[in-house]
Amino acid sequence: MNLRSACAALVTLCAIAASPSRETAPLPHLLPDARIVSMVTAVSAARLAADDRHLVAFGTRNDFSDTSSTKTHGVFAARDWIAAQFRAIAARTRGRMTVALDNFVQPKMPYTPRAVRESSVIATLQGSEPGRLYVMSSHYDDCNGSCTSGTGFAPGADDNGSAVSAVLEAARVMARTHFRGTIVFACFDGEELGLWGSAHYAKELAAKDAPVLADLNNDVVGDTDGGGGLSEPGVVRVFSQALPIGSSLERVNLIGSENDSPSRELSRFIAEIVPTYVRGFRVRQIFRSDRFMRGGDQQSFQAAGYPAVRFTESHENFAHQHQNVRVENGIQYGDLPRYLNPRYLANVTRANVAALATLALGPEPPASVQMVLKHLGYTTTLRWRPAADAVGYEILWRATDAPTWQYAHRVGNVLTATVPVSKDDYVFGVRSIDAAGLRSPAVYPAPVRVAAARNPNSSLP
Repeated sequence: MNLRSACAALVTLCAIAASPSRETAPLPHLLPDARIVSMVTAVSAARLAADDRHLVAFGTRNDFSDTSSTKTHGVFAARDWIAAQFRAIAARTRGRMTVALDNFVQPKMPYTPRAVRESSVIATLQGSEPGRLYVMSSHYDDCNGSCTSGTGFAPGADDNGSAVSAVLEAARVMARTHFRGTIVFACFDGEELGLWGSAHYAKELAAKDAPVLADLNNDVVGDTDGGGGLSEPGVVRVFSQALPIGSSLERVNLIGSENDSPSRELSRFIAEIVPTYVRGFRVRQIFRSDRFMRGGDQQSFQAAGYPAVRFTESHENFAHQHQNVRVENGIQYGDLPRYLNPRYLANVTRANVAALATLALGPEPPASVQMVLKHLGYTTTLRWRPAADAVGYEILWRATDAPTWQYAHRVGNVLTATVPVSKDDYVFGVRSIDAAGLRSPAVYPAPVRVAAARNPNSSLP
């Protein structure tokens, strides 16, 4: 070995030795951002409760009440009121927020009595940078014991007046802030009968190749007392899918990415952010797309290829969902406003605001993150393309059987880095950091073979 080679080897060894080991590199403690604290603090439980009562007062928001809707009753009366709330918010943004209706006719289905007009309310808060779109969504339609009848009383206080109220409140407290990313506040129609409104909108976005980086869908988020007698007022569930549409199962099995879809990384990001801004409140990550025998609008975004998660209360009471209002065997059925917990709903709204604001204020995630496979060894080399507004990057890793990130190493404003941790034993990610210390969601690296002697025993291309 010549002197130059020896010096280079010594520098490499010193760099590796100076890098934190997996035992001494815990995740950093996130410091709250004053801008986000201000928005989170502004969330009002009283306004949320008032909005929910107003939605219940329309009597029904069933899709098939469209033919009997008036200014004060039915699905389109509710739609017009929601749109009016958004327009009042938009009036304070000097043109940065616009409000539109996404209208279409849903054809008759085998289980529906006729074709029906759908009309979702879409409020868009324009950001300063193109190429970044974040959605906070809900649905405003409801149903009682018969989802295909527009008659009868269908209060829909929790499912889903609670989430519509959350979206309106989030728009109120966020609208005056100037964000890097564009935020869409969406109240979809037609969810109860087949995710019609969200599917139509998500397909439109995909057809335009819109850069949706996250959908935070909210559905049934206003109560904490479950039908099984459990109550956890300090917990919200966040559901996320494992595999994006079109994933190759063979490759997923090979590289071990079954728990690191973009939706799953979004869920981890939310779970890390929420306790920083909402004291005594945390996320329980549910690693599946939705509850059994149920669904939600986040699935429309997932089907379109976008990262999406669902917020849902910690424990549900099915006697208060999709039920005719009645007392039977001493049990009160029906989705009534008396069961709404405004303090809990306020914390769920704050959780959304904290995560959404961090996403839209913070840096873009790094692009084209790759794990460099060149030779066998005991370290891991990652590389990526630069992200807008990033002043540095952080490499994350965790044991393959760990649900959340365990360790982190900040590598500065570089586009490639090596950590002294075995790529065979850990799962890795890379995230961006901006000048304010805000972090992006992590990006799972795609293993890429670079020029080297071909190992005939390797199964990677």
